[in-house]
Amino acid sequence: MLELNTVSKRFGAIVVADNIDLRISEGDALGVIGPNGAGKSTLFNLVTGMVRPDSGRIILDGNEITHLSPQDRCRVGIGRSFQIPQPFDHLSVFENLSVAALFGANMPEAAAVQHCGRILVLTGLEGKANRLAGALPLLDRKRLELARALATHPRVLLLDEIGGGLTDAECHELVETIRTIHQQGVTIIWIEHVVHALVAVVQRLVVLNFGKIVALGHPSEVMRSREVHAIYMGVPA
Repeated sequence: MLELNTVSKRFGAIVVADNIDLRISEGDALGVIGPNGAGKSTLFNLVTGMVRPDSGRIILDGNEITHLSPQDRCRVGIGRSFQIPQPFDHLSVFENLSVAALFGANMPEAAAVQHCGRILVLTGLEGKANRLAGALPLLDRKRLELARALATHPRVLLLDEIGGGLTDAECHELVETIRTIHQQGVTIIWIEHVVHALVAVVQRLVVLNFGKIVALGHPSEVMRSREVHAIYMGVPA
């Protein structure tokens, strides 16, 4: 469904994506890990069009989208949540979802209302539909960030450290929601430092370091890799 073909990006002397080759199949759930500064969020920025690559191609369903704007990529099926939730604080939860459905997915108003209602239930926000987004606690802001991404009706959902800052119990709740979303057929790419949350959902893990893919495969195999251990914990003196 989604391909990155030898995608590279640098900012001056700093290489943030170094000939990235990655293929994600429909229905896949891919976890992305790596130390701070490894290029994880840049990978998402490249896929969503917020950053343009210096070279390489990005392809969705056989069509090149490398030069599409972020809003056009959203409309062809790429949805994203951000590490720090960025709702419209002075709009209600439901209004936040409506903006995403009407303008991100180009839905007619009646269809958008039904669509947003289903997402409120799916993400556990149905009882808070009329609350202002700016008044929500962190867990609900994370849920709203996820719900807004879903409201754009994505075929590929990119989650950027959605478990960050949550307690273990809150993270578990969110993992169950994400698992349900994946089971409903949404392809997921998920950046997360909470690795046990990732492996509860994803089928493959990719490890980035200095903009390069250093490991890719089944989560248990990747986490046993010596190179991955060295990246995260260093090597003995």
